[in-house]
Amino acid sequence: MHLNPYGADVVNFAAELANHPPASADELADRCRTAGLVLERPVEPSDLDQTIAVIGLWTKVIDAPGERAKAELVNEMLARSAAYPRLTDHAHGWHLHYRDDLQPLGSVLFALISVGTAMHLVSRGMDRLGRCAAAGCETIFADTSRTARQRYCSQRCANRDAVRRHRARQPTPPAQPAGRRR
Repeated sequence: MHLNPYGADVVNFAAELANHPPASADELADRCRTAGLVLERPVEPSDLDQTIAVIGLWTKVIDAPGERAKAELVNEMLARSAAYPRLTDHAHGWHLHYRDDLQPLGSVLFALISVGTAMHLVSRGMDRLGRCAAAGCETIFADTSRTARQRYCSQRCANRDAVRRHRARQPTPPAQPAGRRR
């Protein structure tokens, strides 16, 4: 998989980092490589610290109360993270970077997540990032469905919530008097 900062890959990766934060710089590096990100420099503990901070800012975008609040938070992230766009061919063909060359991974992820989130929201819709609607589940997801109606982080949560709603609609059987049970 090639991590495309202008598509669903980066917001799905950000959601995965938010839902399951990496515990070490090595784990962060492994997860970045698995996601298809080319690592140009060694990953340092400071990269992990910056990534955790970026995910904290990104989570505020998810939880923002409306479109304008989301846009304001994303614009703040873009202003703090992005540099002028530039062409690069370091990874199998020419593509755009919205960051300075040779930045540490924490800064690279800040730029990717900021630009990727902005592109996701303007191309798919300002309401296409959210938290699972199932009771007790706080999992973050990026809605990349064609119908733009995703409400749950997984089919499992959707099914569990459907069963809960179904059971809530069922009448409760009358209680039988003590001693008369069959």
